[in-house]
Amino acid sequence: MEQSQMARVKLGTQGLEVSKIGFGCMGLTGVYNDPVPEDAGVAVIRRAFDAGVTFFDTADAYGPHTNEVLLGKALRQVPRERVQVATKCGIAGFDAGGMLVKGTPEYVRTCCEASLERLAMDYVDLYFQHRIDQSVPIEETMGELKKLVEEGKVKYVGLSEASADTIRRAHAVHPITAVQMEWSLWTRDIEEDIIPLCRELGIGVVPYSPLGRGFFAGRAAVESLPSGSLLSKHPRYTGENLEKNKVLYTRLEMLSTKYGCTPAQLALAWVLHQGDDVVPIPGTVFNICYELVVLFSQILPIIKLNMILYPSYKNRVLQLVYI
Repeated sequence: MEQSQMARVKLGTQGLEVSKIGFGCMGLTGVYNDPVPEDAGVAVIRRAFDAGVTFFDTADAYGPHTNEVLLGKALRQVPRERVQVATKCGIAGFDAGGMLVKGTPEYVRTCCEASLERLAMDYVDLYFQHRIDQSVPIEETMGELKKLVEEGKVKYVGLSEASADTIRRAHAVHPITAVQMEWSLWTRDIEEDIIPLCRELGIGVVPYSPLGRGFFAGRAAVESLPSGSLLSKHPRYTGENLEKNKVLYTRLEMLSTKYGCTPAQLALAWVLHQGDDVVPIPGTVFNICYELVVLFSQILPIIKLNMILYPSYKNRVLQLVYI
């Protein structure tokens, strides 16, 4: 099947060019839901590629490890220069106290080399420090990432879930190409300091969970969750918050009907509309991407004039304000 064409943009200012929409592979090996069979996962990734996506995001923590293996298998028959692969290191595991984060130079190098082996690739296009190790100066972590770039194992460097101060300090050691943060109609706190800083420094933004951790994916995601899903413990999906959010979803659904699109299309198109330096990475609900060209060019200019959506971080529910 011939690959469809999708708009391409520069991510950051160091030369990385990617499809305007990326694909987040995390959900294929199970986080919020059960893992999909390997052949089904490969098929999803190939459908994304056939639809024009060339930017794929994974991490050693997904699976763990199996997500990188899956992505490597799916892209094995694709010329390497036609895709841009991002992976991450820094999450060493979990214990009773929560997430274990490591950013020592030795750990970063070991993880990178192991990821390359699992992906069956000679280099990764974009390598993220997945979380920031507060016990290690970011300058030390970045020093090792810089060496990996110099050795050709990594082309560009990124940070995920980093503070503005950390981003600035890291960028002083080696240029940061992209920052990956949660950003959607539902989660907009990065607009206060992270987005302005990224634009000041010429850093691209890769929003994860652009569909509000599935909230905008469809009524089924709002009204019922699969048993065992981690989302069942998320504040947005529990108790009184969930009941309020169901009402708000209905309002969003009505608005999307008005513009002839789905809530998921509306939510993703809003993220796309934030700028050419923004490349969201929706996951397994990829089918929403097919109509986004029309959505982006014809519907969003109207929506931008008629709607502003603000999240309430205090109450962890979505508030819609119309103007």
